Amino acid sequence: MGEMVELDYKQVMPLSPSPSPSPSNTKTLEGLMEVITIKDSTDPSKESTTKSTNLQGHQQNLQEAWLPITESRNGNSIYAMFHLLCSGIGFQALSIPVAFATLGWAWGIICLSLAFAWQLYTIFILVQLHELVPGIRYSRYLQLAIVSFGPKLGKLLALFPVMYSSGGACVLMIINGGRTLDHLFKTICDHEATCHVQSLTSTEWFLVFTCVAILVAQLPNLNSMVGVSLIGAITAIGYCILILVLSITKGRPIDISYGQFDVAKSNIEKISDILNALGIIALAFRGHNLILEIQGTLPSNQRHTSYKPMCAGVTISYIVIAMCQFPLAIVGFWAYGNKIPFSGGLLSAFSQIHGANTSKLIMGSIYLLVLVNYLCAFQVYAMPVFDNLEMRYTTKKKKPCPKWVRTCLRIFFGGLTFFVAVAVPFLGSLALLIGGMVLPMTFAYPCFMWIAMKKPRPNGVVWSINLGLGCLGIFFSVLIVIAAARTLADKGLNANFFRP
Repeated sequence: MGEMVELDYKQVMPLSPSPSPSPSNTKTLEGLMEVITIKDSTDPSKESTTKSTNLQGHQQNLQEAWLPITESRNGNSIYAMFHLLCSGIGFQALSIPVAFATLGWAWGIICLSLAFAWQLYTIFILVQLHELVPGIRYSRYLQLAIVSFGPKLGKLLALFPVMYSSGGACVLMIINGGRTLDHLFKTICDHEATCHVQSLTSTEWFLVFTCVAILVAQLPNLNSMVGVSLIGAITAIGYCILILVLSITKGRPIDISYGQFDVAKSNIEKISDILNALGIIALAFRGHNLILEIQGTLPSNQRHTSYKPMCAGVTISYIVIAMCQFPLAIVGFWAYGNKIPFSGGLLSAFSQIHGANTSKLIMGSIYLLVLVNYLCAFQVYAMPVFDNLEMRYTTKKKKPCPKWVRTCLRIFFGGLTFFVAVAVPFLGSLALLIGGMVLPMTFAYPCFMWIAMKKPRPNGVVWSINLGLGCLGIFFSVLIVIAAARTLADKGLNANFFRP
């Protein structure tokens, strides 16, 4: 047994030459540090150190080694790339052509390019802030927000966006995954004409998807899910390519139109449609709540931090994401024009227009790829919630979660998301409204975090750029929420509670 001897703050300070934080920032960091040196009574020469859960050094503190995000730090840039691709290419990308139907060719491409560059810039901000001071790592978005903005303001600004981006995404995947299962069954059975089995209800399909997702979720930590992320990345790229190729080869409908506005609409309605289109484009870029968590799985030491491997993973993955999203937007709008439905995007458009003259094998393959991608992405997005649940347990019990507790926590989360999916099956109709509320997490907060942590020269170029982008991101978010609320008030909402 050992005894606590002293508090020592020096062991977390950088040992290699690097830009030191400003005095005010150092004070903030020191306020969060707690390094306890423990000496073994049998051998005084041996010392072990532990740090509080607020900060992470190159030597993991005890609790960090128990949690699923930071339990394993033997990842690499390839692993990070798989996680980023699995979480970055999603069903939102299939709706980008809907925005083009409002914005038109030129403005659609310009807005998509600007949004892509903006969110990529904020990603690299997060990657650099993950380990701003060598030896101190922030492996969770909420953690970095608290350090940047303070405990109260950090939680106020980041808690709901982080929880919705993880839990809400999982609920949407259950809803969409359950409906995809139904479409897959009806495609294979030719709407029950060739099968002697009746299709399940929507609630039952939701339950099937949830059970499979939670079964896969029993993998212990984020690094152990790299194979799942690889499958998710391959299936996402696969269905993007299939939809693109088939949309080109099948030809365009005869009565296709590329008109941007209905002449009967008022100016207010046109402005609202433009803002909704911008919101669709902005929400197509997701996963900022996972960047720090994915980087937290990479190894780091005083000579080689996690910055360069993560930058390599981000660069490669977002080149691939751009190669999927831009062709989907351009080819999708070219192939279907304004016939793309708001709900379902390209997948629904292809099914409605070409489904009748497409073989069951091809349609079934598309639905299967989409379904597997939902199952894999569910694991990555659920990991921050699993991590938070286990953090609460380990903080209270002062010991790692036994396997049965970890299993129960994940089953509990699966049951909770299933309940929400059944209770609020129209959550997708609120995507623009709620998504607009969490957009600052992608476009604004990282810029403010950079200013708070790096302390650039006031009124300088870097300070001005980040302040301008942060304020613009907040303003943009407010406008999208207002436009989405107006659209819901004008067109109404089919609030089918507990009737999926």
